[in-house]
Amino acid sequence: MDTLKEIKAPIKNHIDSFQKYFNNSVNTPVPLLNKVMKYIIKRKGKQMRPMFVFFAADIAGEISDKTYRAATLVELLHTATLVHDDVVDDSNIRRGFFSINALWKNKIAVLVGDYLLSRGLLLSLDNEDFDLLKVVSNATREMSEGELLQIEKARKLDIKEDIYFEIIRKKTASLIASCCACGATSSGAAADVIAKMHSFGENVGMAFQIKDDLFDYRNDGLSGKPNGTDIKEKKMTLPLIFMLSELSYLDRRSVINTIKNHNNNPAKVSKVIEKVNNSGGIEYANKKMIEYKDRALKILSDFPYSESRSSLEKLVVYTTERKH
Repeated sequence: MDTLKEIKAPIKNHIDSFQKYFNNSVNTPVPLLNKVMKYIIKRKGKQMRPMFVFFAADIAGEISDKTYRAATLVELLHTATLVHDDVVDDSNIRRGFFSINALWKNKIAVLVGDYLLSRGLLLSLDNEDFDLLKVVSNATREMSEGELLQIEKARKLDIKEDIYFEIIRKKTASLIASCCACGATSSGAAADVIAKMHSFGENVGMAFQIKDDLFDYRNDGLSGKPNGTDIKEKKMTLPLIFMLSELSYLDRRSVINTIKNHNNNPAKVSKVIEKVNNSGGIEYANKKMIEYKDRALKILSDFPYSESRSSLEKLVVYTTERKH
């Protein structure tokens, strides 16, 4: 499998320039806020979302100044949602670093998230990028709806496969879809091309989230995600939903009781993980992930061959074969 460094080679100069552009966009004269922003910039992740924006722009048309604004807008939104998510989840660690709320408490974390959102809004309004703002605002609405739907279902643990797919489409896939749609929009592409890129991104996002959910059932320590985290947080993921659908009524009740009332008991959580692994749930989720990956690659094959298209195809494969 190609590394991210190899994959982003065709747009490396743009990604390097984008990093400076993004850093400037969060500059502030408020000392405390500046300190938090520097901390956020220092621990930025793989930058996969800006990569989707730049690749989509290059494939659908050409990279422009508007593409930099599109990537910045998406990254501001994504960073804001991560900061707010850590507050919602009461999480103290993010990508191996302390979260903003762990270091500066919830009040400051919420305000920092709000600040990041406002910077994105102003960036779009100042440049009259109303088309980009519309795409990203829709994604923000869907992400909020997906999160609330997941919280509601975690209370009852009555989630079925169709609801699971709706949750991950809204929570995860909508943002990657908006990356690709914004990239195509920034290149001046026609409406049907933008729609095609949006659909491509949505399929990649679905595959990406299923892969993330599969990490919960690994115990090799490579994913960076503790085993059984989703079960402890009462998140119903696809391998677990499949396993429950195969059980008798009484056995299903027993597993749901463990998730609901004994989700902090390591031994009982391990037994649930073992049942999932023995049920065929992992294989089933893997099959669904590959279906979404293949749909994404099929959409991409409609575009003319280019270095960026080839790299974007490799990025799709990377999302489904990554180790963390």
